[in-house]
Amino acid sequence: MSERASTPRRGRLLRLAAACVVLLGLAGYLFVRHDPGGSGPARCTVTAAGSGEPYVIEPQQAANASTIQAVASARGLPERAVTIALATAMQESALRNIDYGDRDSVGLFQQRPSQGWGTAEQIMDPVYSAGKFYEHLVEIPGYSRLPLTVAAQRVQRSGFPDAYAKHESRAALLAAALTGRRAAALNCVPGDGARGAAAAGDPVRVRERLVREFGADVLPDARGFDGGAGRSAPGPVVSVPVHTPARGGEADAERRGWEVAHWAVAHSLELGIERVSYGERVWEAGRAAEGWRAAGGGAPSEVVIATAR
Repeated sequence: MSERASTPRRGRLLRLAAACVVLLGLAGYLFVRHDPGGSGPARCTVTAAGSGEPYVIEPQQAANASTIQAVASARGLPERAVTIALATAMQESALRNIDYGDRDSVGLFQQRPSQGWGTAEQIMDPVYSAGKFYEHLVEIPGYSRLPLTVAAQRVQRSGFPDAYAKHESRAALLAAALTGRRAAALNCVPGDGARGAAAAGDPVRVRERLVREFGADVLPDARGFDGGAGRSAPGPVVSVPVHTPARGGEADAERRGWEVAHWAVAHSLELGIERVSYGERVWEAGRAAEGWRAAGGGAPSEVVIATAR
């Protein structure tokens, strides 16, 4: 075959090879994007109802989001307040607790010490910054009925007041999971590099964080112990009673259980949490690829959080 005749053929083969590379890359992206239990980097996935698009974020983003929700829970605020706060933090910092920003802005909500939000050190504390956001939000009459962008702007006074709206759908999806309204909707996968490498957890630290974020009412009768007869959870355990004295009702109690269970999963990598169980469902770091699994024998009256040894 002449060189002239083979040149078009080589060109077609090269184009075919390039197309295959693109398709394989796209397939790999879609696999990681849509399969929350696949291999790859550490990530957390919020599943949507029906066939809706899942929301994938990093563990640090999920942990910050769950702290924002817990602070709202401690103040007895509705899910709408959480949605507004999450959308605001998504816009301001992408749910990362950053120590830089426009002028002297720092933290999840990019609050400014020079504008009376507190010291930079205070604002870098997610519990403090979320609390300050809610303090201002609840002062707005009828904030829960306002368009999200209007409510957020009245708190933030941003130079880009319409920017918050684009985050509303994902903020609402995340809020539904973190408030416990949607059961077993948040799953976090440690990732290839982190799997099996997390530091041992400390149940005392877990209890302290729960109380600091949710308030003292979250652990009125909780206790930590090493294993225990009849317990299948590995390592030291924190038992969180599920009760809702302010709201009451079986449905609200179940929602409270999932609120705490999702908080524990969101903070699992940070706090060395190995296993979370509630009711008849269980999440385990070592089997996170499977998400929340059915597990008989669980009590609907408590969330059991086991830390890694």
